Amino acid sequence: MTTTADDVTWDLSHLLDGREDAEAAVGDLLDQASAVADELAGLRGTIGAIHVDSLVTAMGRFAELEELVGRAGAYASLRFATDTTDASRGALLQKVQERATALNTKLIFFDLEWAALDDGRADALLADERLDFCRHHLASARRYRDYLLSEPEEKILSEKSVTGRSAWSRLYAEQQSTIVVKLDDGRDATLEEGLSRLSSPDRSVRAAAAAAVTEGLQPGLRTRTFIFNTLLADKATDDRLRGYETWISSRNLSNEAGDESVAALVESVRKRNDIPQRWYALKARLLGLDRIADYDRMASVADSEEEIGWDQARDIVLDAYASFSPEMATSARRFFDERWIDAPPRPGKRGGAFCSYTVPSVHPYVFLNWTGRRRDVMTLAHELGHGLHAYLARSQGVFHQTTPLTVAETASVFGETVTFGRVLESVSSPADRLALLATNIEDAIATIFRQTAMNRFEELVHTERRSAGELSIDRFGELWAESQAEMLGDAVEITEGYRTWWSYIPHFISTPGYVYAYAYGQLLALSVYRQYEEQGSDFVPRYLHMLASGGSMAPEELGRIVGCDLADPHFWDGGLDLVEKQLEAAESAAFEAGRLSR
Repeated sequence: MTTTADDVTWDLSHLLDGREDAEAAVGDLLDQASAVADELAGLRGTIGAIHVDSLVTAMGRFAELEELVGRAGAYASLRFATDTTDASRGALLQKVQERATALNTKLIFFDLEWAALDDGRADALLADERLDFCRHHLASARRYRDYLLSEPEEKILSEKSVTGRSAWSRLYAEQQSTIVVKLDDGRDATLEEGLSRLSSPDRSVRAAAAAAVTEGLQPGLRTRTFIFNTLLADKATDDRLRGYETWISSRNLSNEAGDESVAALVESVRKRNDIPQRWYALKARLLGLDRIADYDRMASVADSEEEIGWDQARDIVLDAYASFSPEMATSARRFFDERWIDAPPRPGKRGGAFCSYTVPSVHPYVFLNWTGRRRDVMTLAHELGHGLHAYLARSQGVFHQTTPLTVAETASVFGETVTFGRVLESVSSPADRLALLATNIEDAIATIFRQTAMNRFEELVHTERRSAGELSIDRFGELWAESQAEMLGDAVEITEGYRTWWSYIPHFISTPGYVYAYAYGQLLALSVYRQYEEQGSDFVPRYLHMLASGGSMAPEELGRIVGCDLADPHFWDGGLDLVEKQLEAAESAAFEAGRLSR
């Protein structure tokens, strides 16, 4: 039985058809892509009068182009993620980004000419069934027409992005991956390992870990602050040039979500901040404290901190997926058996966890930083949910495999929820049940309320950067504390050191506006899971159909497959009510375990 994940590393050669000379293979992929792009460049000036036969052929060639660039880009970025300090990996990533940008620049005319078509002509073309493989993609692209610039302007923005946003994002990734946390035993650890100690049942361990994380963030804090300031200004410039009304409008457009609906989601969650505050007040009682500090939020309420081995975690998650759908479990097992996962934390490795869809002709990859904590099991279930979504949707092709971010979190959260339910069924001890329920409610709070608070932080910094100019380290800290305090209320003390913790969150840098998608996805997934609880096995085929549909239709249509009305402004309230029920279950378990007296 394997307890560690030290040997769980992925095999990226699948992206290169097994070729050993990676640089040559990547170069060949890009050369082939360049030849396709040259061919497609011949369409310039013809899209306004294009015949449907020619459009079908062109989109088929565009699909080939996306596959070729996607393979090269996925290989370079995934290899870089496992060691951002390796100069050769960084150089290869930069090479791919530069060549991909050049190809994109050459073909910018297509999107501009396609967007310029009148609606009647575009609709007539899209009605042809031969365009099923790219219909939603082409229809969605037309939503950007009010925000597109002239071709010379678009080319300049595209070419400068390589030495602009993407370069700053790479610098941030390199900075973040080299953060060293000096643990109280004198050992140098990664940021992920330091943060994982915040779940210790021993408060002295948590306090020491928090102090070590804060100290570890200091050396590069000024640089990360400058990077963030620069990217805030860069986005403000892009939004102004394109005419987006708010800092988050472009993200909402890419998510196929209206500004009003996203604002309604955020406001619904903010109105229910009583839920996390109620939980943290209860947690203080469970921990024997008058009031918890920020570093106590993730503390285990178990008597001891359970360490879970890799093989055990794998079996737990696969068993959970099998209880829902044997087909899903069979597909999930391939991630383990065929080396589609990279799990161990190590120096230079990027923090966090993610799933890369790569391209439909290959398969997804899962990236973890496994530390053996109970929460890591749920992270594994979460990322495998993403992986299964990508795997089941691969038949949709390169244009429709992925979904908007708001729907992309549904499968991952659903996978977590199924895994949690399965684990909870196996527990009979009231104390163990309490520990599991506590983890569950805290994960829900982290995904819904904390991510919404981080969205609020982004709202504050983007707005102030545009009105007042560059923000200082202290000002970032003040706005971070302000957004966190709204969620935590009087239930949690925000320590001085915590004011710099915004600086290690990569979404703010690489994907501005991303974080609300977690709340969206969690609430949607809870509603989907409720359908499963009510319908049982009859629900499974509809859920698998939704996953297999990928991004071939709008989020509202995908929701209807599983009986969810995303257009209902009160939709979010149902999910929030389910979170409150989780809280009530945790409260009841606390009394049953004898941890509280009535």
